[in-house]
Amino acid sequence: MFYREAGDFKTSYREDNQTFPIRLDRAGYWIALIVAFLVIPFFVNDYWVNAVFAPFFIYAIAALGLNILTGYAGQVSLGTGGFMAVGAYSVYKLMVAFPDVSIVFHVLIAGGITAVVGVAFGLPSMRIKGFYLAVATLAAQFFLVWLFNKVAWFYNYSASGQINAPERTVLGVIVTGPNTEAWAKYLISLVFLVAAAWFARNLTRGMTGRKWMGIRDMDIAAEIIGVNPLMAKMSAFAVSSFLVGVSGALFFAVYLGAAEAGESFGITKSFLILFMVIIGGLGSIFGSFAGAAFMVLMPVLLKNVLVGVLGWPTALAAELEFIIVGALIVIFLILEPHGLAQLWRLTKEKLRLWPFPH
Repeated sequence: MFYREAGDFKTSYREDNQTFPIRLDRAGYWIALIVAFLVIPFFVNDYWVNAVFAPFFIYAIAALGLNILTGYAGQVSLGTGGFMAVGAYSVYKLMVAFPDVSIVFHVLIAGGITAVVGVAFGLPSMRIKGFYLAVATLAAQFFLVWLFNKVAWFYNYSASGQINAPERTVLGVIVTGPNTEAWAKYLISLVFLVAAAWFARNLTRGMTGRKWMGIRDMDIAAEIIGVNPLMAKMSAFAVSSFLVGVSGALFFAVYLGAAEAGESFGITKSFLILFMVIIGGLGSIFGSFAGAAFMVLMPVLLKNVLVGVLGWPTALAAELEFIIVGALIVIFLILEPHGLAQLWRLTKEKLRLWPFPH
């Protein structure tokens, strides 16, 4: 009754092909953006930024990148953590070498460097696929972490082996370093997330996205009708690695402020991003957001309820988190392989027909 498209007419193909074809969806989208940019920054504090908003925004960018590669192009990857490390160490070296250049350009260049590395490690996808490709990307994960730990040049010969983000500003506002205000950290992460979502959505809805999905669904048939598998797969690795590199740069420079390759970008990081994509929904932009939100908010909720309210030990709450995530992955793979995104689509369909039966 309150979610209808009756009377919402389209007079052109462009209108009919909008990301949000229903007027109510478009209104909700703009309201969410207005609240996110013009309301929340005035009320946000350090706890909410560091525990919820910043990790959600940054992980959502990484999930978008992995979803493009695995969900849209069908290329399995277990090296997301290693590619995030490439973005982090690239932005660190750029920040140190070119202190007068804007951090925004450093993050984008770090994403570009990660794209080149991703393409290099994606070349085996022309010969192998499935489990064997997953093993190849897993090898990339371990190699990159080893490289950043063993080659002292990457961490400027620091005795601790740790990299620390120097203080940098955007339009006169400090966005990296220990003196960064909560609202500045929130806004810089949000701007990159909105830009990444817009970029990914337009790519996946265009010719490039259709080529990726053709390779994913049946690569031989796609090649017969004119899709170049080399260009399609390499472009998927490039775009995916670029977004993952941007997320790694933000994760280090804006969120953590300091990082060490093995601890900050280990194999657990790769699996965390993969779980976000599986739970959120493969081949869905919204699923990347939903999976990231779930994986970020669930530990916060468990900690506040189980530890803060019920007084459970912190270790027990952490173990329960692993049990819940594992159970949900099995449940989603069996009952709803398309994840939270599909549940959201079904809910919207029910609302459009309510109170009539489906």
